[in-house]
Amino acid sequence: MFRRPKTLFAAAVLVSGVISHFSASINPYYYDIILSIGINIILAVSLNLVNGHTGQFSLGHAGFMAVGAYTAAAFTTYLSASLLPRLGGSGIFAISLFFLLALFAGGLAAALAGLIVGAPSLRLKGDYLAIVTLGFGQIIVVVIQNIDAVGASRGFSVASGYTNFFWTYFFAALTVYVVTNLVGSTYGRGFLTVRDDEIAAEAMGIDTTKYKVVAFTLGAFFAGIAGGLYAHFKQFISPDGFDFFKSVDIVVMVILGGMGNTAGVIFAAVLLTILPEWLRTVSGLTFLPHWLREIAQNRMILYSLLLIVLMLTRPQGLFGDARLFRPKKPKIS
Repeated sequence: MFRRPKTLFAAAVLVSGVISHFSASINPYYYDIILSIGINIILAVSLNLVNGHTGQFSLGHAGFMAVGAYTAAAFTTYLSASLLPRLGGSGIFAISLFFLLALFAGGLAAALAGLIVGAPSLRLKGDYLAIVTLGFGQIIVVVIQNIDAVGASRGFSVASGYTNFFWTYFFAALTVYVVTNLVGSTYGRGFLTVRDDEIAAEAMGIDTTKYKVVAFTLGAFFAGIAGGLYAHFKQFISPDGFDFFKSVDIVVMVILGGMGNTAGVIFAAVLLTILPEWLRTVSGLTFLPHWLREIAQNRMILYSLLLIVLMLTRPQGLFGDARLFRPKKPKIS
């Protein structure tokens, strides 16, 4: 099923463009949720490349998102006056190109951070790798809190809200397309080999560290893109928004959807973005018992309980090992 990723990608881009044209008529509250879903899809699918397809365990994905967010925000804030006129002024083409440059600057900065962290630390395995990546995420937050040029602990205001429906879902579709085709390619089989049996892969002469670093760097790149979209969507970012709990949220999406399952991870990203917002309405339902409404007022309690129930009933993830997004197999002539 879904063996034509190019067709799906083209269709997703076309649909995103059409919906973006009518996005002004969407309720702002729902529009906020819709864009959050797209950003979370990018984060979850990119982390799934590391945690799911390559079999590592990273707890620092929010750190890469922070690097991308602050780099892209600084790019548009400090370079708009000098760079926009050279690109053609305030026209839609110039603004789109300028925003793309900012996003790719954020993605490349995050990828560089991923390479710096990944090259030495990915020789570690399991809990040790998780601790290293967790430490990196915390270091990023502390460093940002001490850089006055980006607001330090006060937060950083982004003047322009360039993020819209089209750019959010274009990059969500691009992330899914790249990860799906990479894992399904001949080269990408190395990621699955590392996940399934790293010792056997090394015995066969496969450079497992190289594959882990590539996965880590590419995952960080897309996390940086998501951070840039987030910064120009919220138009205000602070270091607290990229803490340990944000990384855990992304990890939960990957685990809940099914490790290595792109379709499941996408569904989990959608579910876990909508669920906290839907729980807001529970506390306002007067027909519910008083004690239940009291609990629902702290919606995160219900959110946590639902996660516990889901993980107890579906420890392998909502979709298990199902592979809905698979590239078309090459014909053997």
